[in-house]
Amino acid sequence: MVVAGAGMAGVQTAVALREEGWSGGITLVGAEPHRPYDRPPLSKAVLLGTSDDGAATLDVDFASLDVDLRLGRRATGVDTRRRLLLTDEGAEPYDHLVIATGADPVRLPGAEPTAPGAGAPAVHLLRTLDDALRLRSVLAERRDIVVVGAGWIGAEFATAAREAGCTVTVLEAADRPLAGALPAEVTAPMADWYRDSGTELVTGARVLGVEEGGVRFTSGAPSGPERHPAGTLLPAGAVLVGIGARPATGWLAGSGIELAEDGSVRADQWLRASAPEVYAVGDCASFPSARYGRRLLVHHWDNALQGPRTVAANLVGSRSPHFTGVVYDPVPYFWSEQFGRFVQYAGDHAGADELIRRGDPGGAAWTVCWLREGVLVALLAVGRPRDLAQGRKLIERGAVIDRELAADAAVPLKNAAR
Repeated sequence: MVVAGAGMAGVQTAVALREEGWSGGITLVGAEPHRPYDRPPLSKAVLLGTSDDGAATLDVDFASLDVDLRLGRRATGVDTRRRLLLTDEGAEPYDHLVIATGADPVRLPGAEPTAPGAGAPAVHLLRTLDDALRLRSVLAERRDIVVVGAGWIGAEFATAAREAGCTVTVLEAADRPLAGALPAEVTAPMADWYRDSGTELVTGARVLGVEEGGVRFTSGAPSGPERHPAGTLLPAGAVLVGIGARPATGWLAGSGIELAEDGSVRADQWLRASAPEVYAVGDCASFPSARYGRRLLVHHWDNALQGPRTVAANLVGSRSPHFTGVVYDPVPYFWSEQFGRFVQYAGDHAGADELIRRGDPGGAAWTVCWLREGVLVALLAVGRPRDLAQGRKLIERGAVIDRELAADAAVPLKNAAR
């Protein structure tokens, strides 16, 4: 067994295989030199320096699991005919291969990652431990910071930067935060979170480039041209680009392994790729969801934890003649901590036909529920973890919801199920 990728999905695949009783060899190949680590602490404790670098390291004893951990080896291709994982350190033969190479951050033209020089501010990404350590020193120096992108990473980094005492301006191309993730009627109150934290949010902003002195941009927002004329140079000591991520699958070109239009490995309901004895899991893999009636690509921690259990069950179970396979069709879940708020989301609202609010969206705690033909399919909870826990279970069982009870924030959400 060879696992390409030593992030959460790859590590959990190795762990789950042993838990399922896999007795063969397991080789875990990772591109980074660091021992495998968890990513959520990178934008929090590691970034702020409130914990040492080892706080994110995964507590896994690879020796006791008899896992051959090979770090600092980047996957460069797959020869499916000869069953070889190709790396920059040579080929790795496999009987079974699990692709778990995660995602790469999207780079912004005109703002490529750089080191400081010639007066231009350094441009950073936040995806790896090394990224977080470089940004830790930026926050410690309390520089003026420009964040490009008001998505999940942009908001979390802006939160940390303000906590560190930095002046922060966020440039967002859309007209609101989280425009690519949630509808306007839900994200509208989130703009106030930036203002209340002392972060300036500029919407309708298009970055023209990073140059000596700062970031040059133009703003098409209604209030933008008055405050920020076209070609404004925004002073910056450092720039963080957080405009999303794409599956890290470019290395599979020419392998014959089928990719979806979004660049993800096109896995089936059992997380098998198109090539024999190849599986895919985590941020780099999409899968068909019968629950939601479409293919899902989930770039979140819970998917990297749950998917490996399905892969392991199918790999071990396939040795039994009567095994029919374990289908992967989870209720997606993720969380974010930003501007003093704990934000949680479960499900997929893409096919919803109705929205119900619980609580005042201008307040500290509120929830939004999405229904499809009366069935709860997704919810966003801000400061209401009980709603999330109960709602997630209702989504899993396909519960029909009483709209009047669901809209009453004083009624436990579980009591709204018919």
